[in-house]
Amino acid sequence: MATRRTAGTRAKDSDRNNTCQVLDSALSDGQLSMEEHRTRVAAATKAATLGDLQNLVDDLQNDDAPVQMPELKRPSPLSSPRGGAGIRAAMAAVLVVFGIAIGWGLYGNTTSPLSFTSDPGAKSDGIPAKVITPPRQLQSLGGLTGLLEQMRQRFGDTMGYGLTIYPEYAVLTRPDPADDRRTLSYTYRGGFDDPSTSSKGDDDVVVDLAAFDVKTAVGLLRGAPEMVGLQLKDVKADSTYLTVDPSRDPTTPGALTLRASVSSDFGSGSVTFAGDGTIKRVDPADD
Repeated sequence: MATRRTAGTRAKDSDRNNTCQVLDSALSDGQLSMEEHRTRVAAATKAATLGDLQNLVDDLQNDDAPVQMPELKRPSPLSSPRGGAGIRAAMAAVLVVFGIAIGWGLYGNTTSPLSFTSDPGAKSDGIPAKVITPPRQLQSLGGLTGLLEQMRQRFGDTMGYGLTIYPEYAVLTRPDPADDRRTLSYTYRGGFDDPSTSSKGDDDVVVDLAAFDVKTAVGLLRGAPEMVGLQLKDVKADSTYLTVDPSRDPTTPGALTLRASVSSDFGSGSVTFAGDGTIKRVDPADD
């Protein structure tokens, strides 16, 4: 009766010799380098099973080899000459399941030991992503209105000593609640960062920095280049800004003075106006 040949079948000298011939053929047609050939031939002469020999030629094209390697039958998962391998595999599986159950009992954070995870951060928490879109283009009706709203959300009010609004960021000066001799300066870029401190000036006055007509202020800011004698195409966007400060008029306590400043390579100028848009002063661009 023919022997059933599997990867575990013991190799004969003829099997080892056949494998060496396949390796010689692979060397001659460039599949193996001299060093690879030497290493594999040495392994073939020491191989114990047909599976060991097959592993040495699995990656080779050996259709033109002088001999062909035998086709090996895949053994039954639980079969072996004496059944020992199958029993050992079954015992190993039992031990693995038993180990999982113990680990789950000690550290598990799921309802089943088979869904055990050692990383609590891998568990879904059901929290949806929260995307906040604060204003970034500030010299527009929506941007300036949004900036004032960000002040209310951050500080609870819009009070302060002054506010300067650039196209994409703003600088806000507020009282230091811990020391009335100092002021806190916040820079806004999608949010207010940590403040820097400075000494309070004698003329610093706290006012409501939102007490002006936003729509009118944006319109005057956009019209400022023409009002000061500059062509719009020459104006530098990053040098255009709006300042909001307390009015120095003693007859209107709490009022604001706003100034739209623009500049170009051909000069700079500004338009000063009240919170309701009343023009106070126009400084033409320098010659």
